[in-house]
Amino acid sequence: MSLRSDHQHLDLAVATLRAGGVVAHATEGVWGLACDPFAPAAVRRILALKSRPAHKGLILICAEFAQVLPLLEPVSDSDRRRIEAPTDKAVTWLIPARREVPELLRGRHATLAIRVTRHDQARELCARSGLPLVSTSANPSGRAPALTSLRVRQYFGPAVDYVLPGRLGGNTGPSEIRSLATGGVIRGGG
Repeated sequence: MSLRSDHQHLDLAVATLRAGGVVAHATEGVWGLACDPFAPAAVRRILALKSRPAHKGLILICAEFAQVLPLLEPVSDSDRRRIEAPTDKAVTWLIPARREVPELLRGRHATLAIRVTRHDQARELCARSGLPLVSTSANPSGRAPALTSLRVRQYFGPAVDYVLPGRLGGNTGPSEIRSLATGGVIRGGG
């Protein structure tokens, strides 16, 4: 059995994403399921794996905010600074989406859930793929988010195309979700 380098694992994960596959990966506080947000079949697979209703929408992560700008209504400089500001915990922002953003991503909302990830490997996955990524917690709806790659495999088995070896960041759970319009916390995070 050969050992692969971190770069080789990232290359395999990126190739899987570009081929329309689903990748499990570590994030700031829980394991996530990722796919290309512009591959509707992959997005539907994630929703089916999680038994998640499409009307709820999904989180997109990005290496840098510029990756998601084409999906969003114009964002002021002050709002952009808030979104990009370093924080102690992972923060996902609900930001007004352009009308053409598929409902499959935003659900029944006029906003899109965006996180500029601070997790090194997740950021590298976005950067190498050249895409923002759907990244939702790796768990069937109603179950606890996976905290290990073993739990991902127990939940989903071979239904996930690639499990990227990695470690969680320092958070203790899913990201906090805030409204960009109000600054209010929609969901507390770990």
